[in-house]
Amino acid sequence: MARKLSRPRPEQGARLAAYRRAAGLSQKEFAELIDEPQQNISYWEQSDKPPRSDALLKMAKVLGVGVEQLISGKAARGKRGGPVGKAQKVFEAVSKLPRRQQEKIVEFVSALIEQYERQQKAS
Repeated sequence: MARKLSRPRPEQGARLAAYRRAAGLSQKEFAELIDEPQQNISYWEQSDKPPRSDALLKMAKVLGVGVEQLISGKAARGKRGGPVGKAQKVFEAVSKLPRRQQEKIVEFVSALIEQYERQQKAS
């Protein structure tokens, strides 16, 4: 269980933490995905200083948001929200499952993707 903060979390840090939690990731899991120490994630979530630009790009990609949205909370202009694809709808439903079931699904889908990529390289 997370410890209580002694002071309110800065807006940018709170936004990063909210996106991370919405993705169903712990700080440790998120850190591994973006190749950063968990301590950096904790610092960025409790600080008003933004992450480094190279880390921001990785974070945005993993969390499925734009860099501008990650920093300011506003989506980049010019991008229209289109219909949600079937895969996205399925993964939104998966994100509501218990973590162990999510991990099994991710493992299975990752294996399918790897198999597909190997077949594409062989062609």
